[in-house]
Amino acid sequence: MTKICTTIKQSKKLTELGIDRKSSDMYYWCGSELRMGGYKAQDEELDIPAWSFSALLELIPSEIYGETIYGDTITYEVDFRKYKLTDDVDLYQIAYGSIKFDVDGQHSFKDMVNTGQKEDPIDAAFQMVVWLKENNRI
Repeated sequence: MTKICTTIKQSKKLTELGIDRKSSDMYYWCGSELRMGGYKAQDEELDIPAWSFSALLELIPSEIYGETIYGDTITYEVDFRKYKLTDDVDLYQIAYGSIKFDVDGQHSFKDMVNTGQKEDPIDAAFQMVVWLKENNRI
C-alpha cells in the first residue's frame, strides 16, 4: 500500500459523477501539488479534490437495499476484506452482500456486488463509490 489518496484521474472521475468536492480531505493544488486539510479550491478549474481512504469510506453506506420478495426488502451489508497473497502483498475488496442461513444453521455471505481484489484499499473504495454513484445508491 503506497497511495494516501485518490489519483488525479480518480478524483476527476468522482467529481464528474457529482461527488461533493467538500467531502474530500485533500486536494491537488494547481492540478499537481497534493495539499492536506480538505478541499479549499481557489480555482475550480485548476484545484482538484482528493479523497483519502477514510474520506472514501465515509461515502460508502453501511447497507443498501435490494429487491423486495414476498413483501420483504433484501438488505445488503457492506463487507471489507483483506487477503494475504504473499508475505509482501495484500489484496483488498469491498462487497455488499447478504448472509444466508441453511437448514443446519450454517451461514454464507452472498455478494450482490464486489470490487474485485485490488492491491490498494483506496482503489477498492474508489471502485465501490463509483459503482454506488452510477447505480443511484448514493
